[in-house]
Amino acid sequence: MWKASVPNGSNFARLPNRSSVPVTIHFAGQLIVACEGDTVAAALLAAGHIVTRTTPVSGADRGPFCMMGVCFDCLVEIDGETNRQGCMVEVREGMRIEAMRGARQVGNAEHD
Repeated sequence: MWKASVPNGSNFARLPNRSSVPVTIHFAGQLIVACEGDTVAAALLAAGHIVTRTTPVSGADRGPFCMMGVCFDCLVEIDGETNRQGCMVEVREGMRIEAMRGARQVGNAEHD
């Protein structure tokens, strides 16, 4: 059975009764092997990535906090779609994820 490892020193741990089916995703150009059923936020934390966005005003680092869709600190870009809550989206094979940097673009320049 395949086992996902958690980086040394991480406070994030997988429950022993969770799925061990591997799913490969990409975060900031890096391959990550997650577990089927993981949320994007859980997969990133398990891989040791604690920063998923920076704030628009100060540029301060933010990462998954509440893990239930309330705080919005886990916002990421998933397959080109910005402002996705990583804690609310399950990983799927080949998913491409990028950290959110500052404010997202609103509207379409062609239609403004």
